[in-house]
Amino acid sequence: MNPTISTLELPQLASGDRPSIQVYKFSGAQPGKKAYLQANLHGAEIVGNAVIYQLIEILHSLDPEQLVGEIVLVPVCNPFGTNQRSHFYSTGRFNSYNGTDWNRIFWDYEKECDNLEEFARSQTNYKPETIRKNYLQKIQSAFEKQLENFQTPSSATYNEQYRYQLQSLCLDANYVIDLHSSSNQAIEYLYCFHDREESAKSFLVDAGIVMKEQEYDGNAFDEAFIKPWLALERTLAQLGNKVIFDIESWTLELGSGMKMNPDSVEKGVRGVQNYLAQKGMLKLNKFPLSETDSHQINLVGRSQVNKYYAPAGGMVQNRVELKSKVEKGEKVYQLLTFNKKGELPTVIEVRAEKAGLVFDVSTNQAANQGEYVLSIMQL
Repeated sequence: MNPTISTLELPQLASGDRPSIQVYKFSGAQPGKKAYLQANLHGAEIVGNAVIYQLIEILHSLDPEQLVGEIVLVPVCNPFGTNQRSHFYSTGRFNSYNGTDWNRIFWDYEKECDNLEEFARSQTNYKPETIRKNYLQKIQSAFEKQLENFQTPSSATYNEQYRYQLQSLCLDANYVIDLHSSSNQAIEYLYCFHDREESAKSFLVDAGIVMKEQEYDGNAFDEAFIKPWLALERTLAQLGNKVIFDIESWTLELGSGMKMNPDSVEKGVRGVQNYLAQKGMLKLNKFPLSETDSHQINLVGRSQVNKYYAPAGGMVQNRVELKSKVEKGEKVYQLLTFNKKGELPTVIEVRAEKAGLVFDVSTNQAANQGEYVLSIMQL
């Protein structure tokens, strides 16, 4: 099966050069649902590109009859972030021009939809698929109005023009998978949204963070895609019409930044195949895997994640290993601190406030006061 390959131009640089992204679309013999996957939105988080490469290879080897619907894949979706460097290090988490996080710039329809309850009331006698079609038309219509701003004399910011290009590819998708990793060092885990927890098992990772109501603002890519649909579900439920749309959004975190760890790549490829097979889009031998239904994933809310910041400036030493399980009160690291007061250096011991799993740690073990050291997920 051959993909349709297209190139999407991004805003032009002062030099006259124009960065672009390449889009690979695989269409099955039968129409059906749409899945959208992208990688490398943050510059240091490159491992998802290897996952997409392997998925392209797998899909290319299939017959069209083995795909129901379409799958759109976008590797290296943020050329600016990917190419941003400081000495040996990738630093492309933030836009160097305006300081914004590349994954906190996206357009959220819910913020400008002022007649949601009215719309929900008008849909009470329709089936979920019809409601989805009608609501999607509203989202797409509002989205296209952004083009009018780009064409005015005052134009629009780079962030607005860039996000328009990415979001235009996925507005009509059923499933969005944004492939990330830690910018530091981390395990494989995922972010999911409430009422989609059962599907999380299909990715076959051991841990995840559930975004509950009021815990997301719609600025991240995965949030911006699903937040309008969650709002509609909530409004319909208030009117006595309980609907869960076949729409899901995921951020899949695949290990450490600046690395193409083969184990992380393998887990990503396996998880995505299993998820899409579970959703009936891929017809593959052995997929979905038999262990999917019994797979145990530890899902916690964002409030159950504790981030630890250095209480003073110094050097982190004797830190617990990534993937360690710690008890409350257990030492998680020491901070070797120096001073300019004519006193001897000291060592500060930092202990766990709560029991949990160490799932993310800083790459740099020299920390200014208030800088990030590690994260613990409560078990």
